[in-house]
Amino acid sequence: MSTLSIPLTPELEKFVINQVKLGRAENKASVVRLALTQYERDEAVRGVLEAHREALNGKILRGDLDELAKKIK
Repeated sequence: MSTLSIPLTPELEKFVINQVKLGRAENKASVVRLALTQYERDEAVRGVLEAHREALNGKILRGDLDELAKKIK
């Protein structure tokens, strides 16, 4: 696991500290990891919704799934 140093606004720092005080996370690093995990999930949902929107607009990908995945990477 790597360590990252990220400057936070005073408001975000208060939020992080408050989450630990409320017991929603074990420590400040856990708050950030939880937030990043949620962001990752949100991005996955956004991708699915965008694909759905494109399908509704007739932009459907056709072909071998493995080949399509290679084109996306």
